[in-house]
Amino acid sequence: MALTKILLTGKNGQVGFELQRSLAVLGEVIAIGRDECDLSSPEAIRELVQRIRPDIIVNPAAHTAVDRAESEVELATLLNATAPQVFAEEAAKLGVLLVHYSTDYVFDGCKSGCYVESDATNPQSVYGKTKLAGEEAIRASGCQHLIFRTSWVFGAHGANFLKTMLRLMQQRDALGVVADQIGAPTSASLIADVTAQIIAQYLHAADQAQFDFGTYHLVASGETSWHGYASLVNDLAILQGYTLKLSRKEIKAIPATDYPVPAPRPANSRLNTQKLQDTFGLVLPDWTMGVQQVMTLLKPS
Repeated sequence: MALTKILLTGKNGQVGFELQRSLAVLGEVIAIGRDECDLSSPEAIRELVQRIRPDIIVNPAAHTAVDRAESEVELATLLNATAPQVFAEEAAKLGVLLVHYSTDYVFDGCKSGCYVESDATNPQSVYGKTKLAGEEAIRASGCQHLIFRTSWVFGAHGANFLKTMLRLMQQRDALGVVADQIGAPTSASLIADVTAQIIAQYLHAADQAQFDFGTYHLVASGETSWHGYASLVNDLAILQGYTLKLSRKEIKAIPATDYPVPAPRPANSRLNTQKLQDTFGLVLPDWTMGVQQVMTLLKPS
């Protein structure tokens, strides 16, 4: 039996980096980055898919610089909307599965509870609007697809809030961190591991055409604010022997209005994951576990 051929984009991104590890047990992973294929070129994407003829396409690549997207509308549209559309069209032609990643930014953050997959979308930023356009293009293509919406992604590889906080805590005597935006910090390794488990279920399905395709929320369990997140990073860093210039009490809770940014952030980024957990028989760990794992990996020797 031939090895399952998996085409993976964004190999140098936080999630793409972890997916190279988690997908390796499922088949032959052909991982590409910007050097191998310019995802802002639809022609390059079509040529890539037609040349490789994968059994599964996994696409974590995106324009994820949320603030820069406000001034890079054309590039954000090409990477977040057009590229997924082209991958979806090619997946439909080949009759193969497309796995794609989206974001809490497709919502406006005004709901009081956790968002479910069927809630009305209302993105407030270029990033959110282009990611939603990517979702809609995939659904319209008719290809077999899984769209995983996630939020507050971090990992040992790449740039993220956790690593920024660690650096600032070693440089500054005081920090102001937003306390009125709520979500679930989600590790790239959790996203990658869950993806691999669900793809394994697809590969072993008696009738793949009847698989539970669609859109799912994929975030860690629990919730916190950016301030709560930073406070945990501080506590763990002290336990791990980092030399910090501040302790938890010097991390000031501030409103988002005190930290103006070009792209508006959702005040509520909480995503309900019951559909994913029930459909695929998975239990998602608390967000603090992922933070502890990454902090251990980053621990100074």
